[in-house]
Amino acid sequence: MSLPIRTFIEPADVETQVFDWGRLSWLSEPRVTGTDRFSAGLVVLNPGMGHVRHNHPGVEEILYIVEGKGIQMVEVDGKPVEQEVTPGMLVHIPPDIYHSTVNTGDGPMRLIAIYSPPGPEALLRSMEGVTIEPPQR
Repeated sequence: MSLPIRTFIEPADVETQVFDWGRLSWLSEPRVTGTDRFSAGLVVLNPGMGHVRHNHPGVEEILYIVEGKGIQMVEVDGKPVEQEVTPGMLVHIPPDIYHSTVNTGDGPMRLIAIYSPPGPEALLRSMEGVTIEPPQR
């Protein structure tokens, strides 16, 4: 099913990718807004869960922490650098750099994730173990 191109988007307007570690709702991606320069989504990490070490070849990433706290790892010069992240912090991850995020709080950790160019959101959609929840409205 093709979604119409939108300008004003809420999480209930888009599909949600559900993993054992949390949920992703892509609020801006080619299928939703027609963008070809970036994608943006709401990430919710369950307590004690997170993204394992991974990278996005050729794709830059920004993470903005909205709620909760966690440990963010970004490899700098091939060495893992970890830092606690809390609301209001932004993490810039250059293309190809390995990174991971783990929720260390008692409740959900909410982040805004931005990819440039878009693409990883489509790969996540096709990963083994993902369940797709349709838009709620």
